[in-house]
Amino acid sequence: MKRLICFDLDGTLSQHRSPLEPANRELLDKLGRKYKLLMVGAGNCPRIYRQMGEYPIDILGNYGMQQSEVRDGEFRIVRTSKSSPDRDYFLSVTQMIREKYGYLEYKGDPVEFHESGMVTFPLLGTAADIADKLAFDPDRSKRRAIYPEILSLFPDYSVYIGGTSSFDFSEKKYNKYDAIMTYAAENGYKKDEILYVGDDFDDGGGDSHVRIFGLDYIEIDDYRKTPEKLSFLLQK
Repeated sequence: MKRLICFDLDGTLSQHRSPLEPANRELLDKLGRKYKLLMVGAGNCPRIYRQMGEYPIDILGNYGMQQSEVRDGEFRIVRTSKSSPDRDYFLSVTQMIREKYGYLEYKGDPVEFHESGMVTFPLLGTAADIADKLAFDPDRSKRRAIYPEILSLFPDYSVYIGGTSSFDFSEKKYNKYDAIMTYAAENGYKKDEILYVGDDFDDGGGDSHVRIFGLDYIEIDDYRKTPEKLSFLLQK
């Protein structure tokens, strides 16, 4: 019997970096009457909260480096962790990758260093147009082709094929599976009472640790069809 349902956002409940789909907001309302709901994202909690139209839900952001809640209508951060990446190493190695594979044209900055200590390597740059990003690598084949090499160059990090055109880096201890299990232990949920809903379970995907470590999950291939795919949860 499931008690806690955990959700990814981009590709699962919305288009990338786009508002929460209205039908999926309604779905959360209905599921929330029966289950505890939890958002688990790669972005930080404030961004996820804004993207969801300030939907009142607990959020684990930055692969578990940050946690927020909404109590009495007030959004607040309840936990934040930070790390200190070697900026010079990231800049030099990602530039080598750009030169080797021809990703020398980009808009904005070549690397994004987040306040949390997470790092994003955006192949099209930090200021790339959303249309260009969506068209760049929809099946992730371009990034999967070089993923093993990037993984070997950053052995101390979990490396994710992030968003639509990027790689994300976090310390190995920060991943969605460990984040969920920490939350579950703190709130009295057992592993077999948890269900995860996401869209990116392949190696290098943001949801991959959920699959690798054996948490029950449902894979979404079209965020517009999520209500249909999860309708069985409302029938039990």
